[in-house]
Amino acid sequence: MVETADGGSEDGAAEVFDRPLPDGVRRRVVQIVSDGFGGLTVSELPAQLRQYARFTPTRRARFAGNAMAAALETEPLFRQRIGEWLREAQPELAGALDSGSPAPAADPLDVAAAAYVIRPPGWVKLVTAAGEEAQRADAERADEETRAELERLRGELARAREHTRSETERLRTDLEAARKEADSLHRKLRSALSDVKRGAAALRKLQAEMDAVRADGQARVSAAESESRRLKARLGESEAALEAARRAAREGRSVEDMRVRLLLDTVLDAAQGLRRELALPPVSVRPAETVDAVEPGSISPKDIAARALSEGDPAVLDQLLALPQAHLVVDGYNVTKTGYPQMPLEKQRLRLLGQLAQLAAQTGAEVTCVFDGAELAAPVLLAPPRGVRVLFSKPGVTADELIRQLVRAEPPGRPVIVVSTDREVADGVARAGARPVASAVLLKRFSRA
Repeated sequence: MVETADGGSEDGAAEVFDRPLPDGVRRRVVQIVSDGFGGLTVSELPAQLRQYARFTPTRRARFAGNAMAAALETEPLFRQRIGEWLREAQPELAGALDSGSPAPAADPLDVAAAAYVIRPPGWVKLVTAAGEEAQRADAERADEETRAELERLRGELARAREHTRSETERLRTDLEAARKEADSLHRKLRSALSDVKRGAAALRKLQAEMDAVRADGQARVSAAESESRRLKARLGESEAALEAARRAAREGRSVEDMRVRLLLDTVLDAAQGLRRELALPPVSVRPAETVDAVEPGSISPKDIAARALSEGDPAVLDQLLALPQAHLVVDGYNVTKTGYPQMPLEKQRLRLLGQLAQLAAQTGAEVTCVFDGAELAAPVLLAPPRGVRVLFSKPGVTADELIRQLVRAEPPGRPVIVVSTDREVADGVARAGARPVASAVLLKRFSRA
């Protein structure tokens, strides 16, 4: 027999295995290549296998199996080296293959794998026979396993049938008991539903009665609260009236005395001013002079308007303020928003009060400036200038109403001049006996000064 370059005979090299390797044979071939891999140097390995040189045989068989099988088929020199390693590792098996009589007790898969690597004459038949033998063994093993599985399944089926039969009997018994219990529960349910309906009817009746009682109670409470509020209101009115009566009892005399004294001073000053203006000599009043006599008219704020001056002439205001005990009442914001509305309210107030202080110092008249308290964002910290009384209206009371209260508080006959462009204010104070003057007149008086 002549050996070839790849370690097999010429006859063995000429043989061709034209079918895929059986799986068992292929696994044994890969294991042989993986075990013999470590005995080769890196330069002896095919280029595609050198990256697996440092792998362990187990990892090499797992990750490089396909590559090693392909290299064994396409690289004769690599197959020859693996064959030489196998001959050294298993000389008896290699010798038996070379002699063409492998041991009958040898594993067919090992024989086929070794024959595929060494490739002695007739190796294709050995691989084919090993594959068929492995397939027969697998078939016999599968048949045995199938028979055992069939016997096991038959036993399980018999047991399942027996269990099903006993379970069916038990379920029938349970079903009959459940039917009887359901009938009993159904009867109890009908009875309970009847009780629930009766209870619901009684509950609705009780709820209606409770609603009626609640409505009656709420009506009684509402009536009692209304009566309580009415009584509290009457009590408050009574207390207020009592307090007012007490205060009037304490202060009434002094207030009336003050009003009388003020009116007396006004009359005296008016008389003196009239005497100076008319240059009347002092006379004594005699009883005869009261009979069929015409008393000279006394000057009043209305007489000033009859003089030859325009209503817009600031001299009218000077003449009015020259009257005895004259009281100048100024609608503050009406004047400032007429004269300098672009300024902030605080600066408007300060400017007007400064001008009124100068006017009070020049004329000696009583000056009261009224501002609307509704326009205040916070309490005003203001030191009124000398000679000027500053008042803010209370919440719910306008400056116009406060001005009318001031006019009504004055005794009849005292000269009261009200500065406001508001027509309603002017008409109201005129009816009360005061003399209205437009805001523009006061502003002209300021500018003239």
